[in-house]
Amino acid sequence: MPGAERTPLEGGSLHALQAAHRACTRCVGAGLLAAANPVFSGHPGQRILLVGQAPGPVENDGQRPFAGRAGRQLMRWFERGGFAGDADVRRRVYMTSMTTCFPGRTPDGRGDRRPSAREVALCAGWLNGVLALLKPRLVLPIGTLALTRFLPGKGLEAAVGSLFDASGAEAEVGDGAPLLLPLPHPSGQSRWLNESAHIARLERALARLPDLVAWAESG
Repeated sequence: MPGAERTPLEGGSLHALQAAHRACTRCVGAGLLAAANPVFSGHPGQRILLVGQAPGPVENDGQRPFAGRAGRQLMRWFERGGFAGDADVRRRVYMTSMTTCFPGRTPDGRGDRRPSAREVALCAGWLNGVLALLKPRLVLPIGTLALTRFLPGKGLEAAVGSLFDASGAEAEVGDGAPLLLPLPHPSGQSRWLNESAHIARLERALARLPDLVAWAESG
C-alpha cells in the first residue's frame, strides 16, 4: 500500500508479528490517538482473513474483534453462510481491521470516528505482514474502508455479491488464491442495507460463502 509504514516480518513468524503488533504505539507517537490497544485475533493455519474498518469501544475493552452489536449481526450472516456460530467463526477466521485501535467517537457522539488516511497508513504494515505470513485463500473485506484497500475504485454496489481475484477481476470458486468476497459493514448506523437491491447483493454474497469456505480450507 503506497505510503504505508513498513513492518518487519520478525523472522517469518506470525506469532512474533502479533507480539510486535500488540506493542505498537505508532498512532500515539504521531499524536493521532491518546492510547494504543490493538485488537485482532487469529492463529497460523487459518485460511480465511476478515478485514473490517476499526474496533469499536466494546472490542477496545475485550480484545475480541466484532464483539459488539455489529459483530452479532456479522455472526448471524456467517451462520447463514454455513458456520456453526461465533466460536466456530473465531476458530476458523483470522479477524483484523484497517486500523486496529479504537479511533474514538465522532465529535457529535453519534458513532465511531472513521480512521484517517494517516492512521490507515501507519497501521497498514501490520495487515501487510499478516497477508504475507498467513497467506489466506479467502479474504473478506468488510465495509468501504477495507474495500479501498483490496478493491480500489469499487464501491459496495459494484462489489457486494460478486467474487474477485487479487487483481480486481471477477472470479469463480477454484480460481487462483486469494479470492475476495466483499461484504457491507454490519453496523446498525449504516443505511446501505435499507435498499432492497442492496439486500439482494448481500444475499448473493452469503450464498457464495459455504462453497468458498470449503474451497479455502481444502487448500
